[in-house]
Amino acid sequence: MQKKENPSLKNVARLLRKRMTRQERHLWYDYLKDYPCRFYRQRILGDHIADFYCSRAGLVVELDGSSHYKPENVIRDGIRTERLGEFGLTVLRISNYDVDTNFEGVCLYIDRTVKSLIAVNDLGCK
Repeated sequence: MQKKENPSLKNVARLLRKRMTRQERHLWYDYLKDYPCRFYRQRILGDHIADFYCSRAGLVVELDGSSHYKPENVIRDGIRTERLGEFGLTVLRISNYDVDTNFEGVCLYIDRTVKSLIAVNDLGCK
């Protein structure tokens, strides 16, 4: 299995952190930044850069805009999810629309998923 870190993507990850979408900024600054289990933003995992990653829970959170629902991108995202699964990670795909219209529900969904994964993995937070 490939290493989790790919140094060739470092500059791309930095750029993505600087250019987060409105929904990524909202989720990061209004929820994940201060979440009890540490989340990273634009984290390099193999040949991919995850929008948000919690190592304790083994969780990747991906925010998907409208372009992700085109047939060719649905296939690409499925392959990406499968490859991240090879690292033993769980991937949540959340639409930007849901972040905009149901932010509280998105936060509850992430929280419940983290708690269930930590219970399964028997890991603690911070």
